[in-house]
Amino acid sequence: MSDSSIAEHADLGDFKTLEQFILEKQDQFDHSSGSFSRLLRDISVAAKIVNRDMRRAGLLDIFGQTGVTNVQGEVQKKMDALANKEFVLALRRGGECCLIGSEEHAEAIPIDASSESDGHYIVLMDPLDGSSNIDVNVSVGTIFSIYRIPDELPPKEATLDDALQPGTDQVAAGYVVYGSSTMLVYTTGDGVNGFTLDPSIGEFLLSHRNVKTPDRGRICSINSGNYHAFDQGLRNYLNWLQEYDEDDPNRPAKTRYIGSFVSDFHRNMMMGGIYMYPATQGNPEGKLRLMYEANPMAFLIEQAGGMATNGEKRIMEIEPTSLHQRTPLFIGSPDMVKRAHAFLRGERS
Repeated sequence: MSDSSIAEHADLGDFKTLEQFILEKQDQFDHSSGSFSRLLRDISVAAKIVNRDMRRAGLLDIFGQTGVTNVQGEVQKKMDALANKEFVLALRRGGECCLIGSEEHAEAIPIDASSESDGHYIVLMDPLDGSSNIDVNVSVGTIFSIYRIPDELPPKEATLDDALQPGTDQVAAGYVVYGSSTMLVYTTGDGVNGFTLDPSIGEFLLSHRNVKTPDRGRICSINSGNYHAFDQGLRNYLNWLQEYDEDDPNRPAKTRYIGSFVSDFHRNMMMGGIYMYPATQGNPEGKLRLMYEANPMAFLIEQAGGMATNGEKRIMEIEPTSLHQRTPLFIGSPDMVKRAHAFLRGERS
């Protein structure tokens, strides 16, 4: 439903706000001190601010580049810098977070815990995924991953090593997609739920409960411009997807590639499909970041019934070695990921 106003189409009493939903679920969470609820609230507040500025991008001086090259070797967009600033500021102010890892920072950012909170959470994030599309009004998003340090570790002593945990240790993960409507989707390991922002009241409202991805879909998302840089097994899989089969309603597949990972992922999770960013000759380790892109999305898709691998093993079981570590990624409907594996292993041709 469009965020032009959910309230116009239904009584607001029919919807739960994000905060109400989190509080109701709080007792099911291992560390239900209230600090986790406040952490998600802080993330949602920053998302609202970024959404506000995104909606006025053509009127404000936030198109174009800053002229700064970030740690990824990419020229930073103005909205990259703005989004990063707002999320870091919200997490600093909230005091529930002791360490932040961001695509826009070479090193982890330590946060002093406030006296009112335990500050035992680590947040890893891509503040604005797909930012190269901003200037042409294409959907972009924010991705976040949340970990917790041991209770016995003083928050002020948390270091990057404490953040380098495998994806299986995530306590929550989610994304915000800024599109025709703005949605916040997250999981704590108990299913996936989506909340649509109603700007008329400034609240995220529960609109997609217990999201499940289809076992198989018809959508294939990949940068086919790199076709000749792919392994032969992957090229065989792509060729197979494009073949007509009168007994298979999912072939030929529909190629849908926006170039904003959040947007491609969100569509495929809802409709069924596979997103692939494999290793190439130019990027032998893949291009997506393990800690704040692949891991959180892997957590989400698994909770929705899907799969996420690097072509050989489960994404969330990879042992991280650095904050900005890259990985190939095959993610989406389980039957499609399994079939991709068969081609990659040479079991299909």
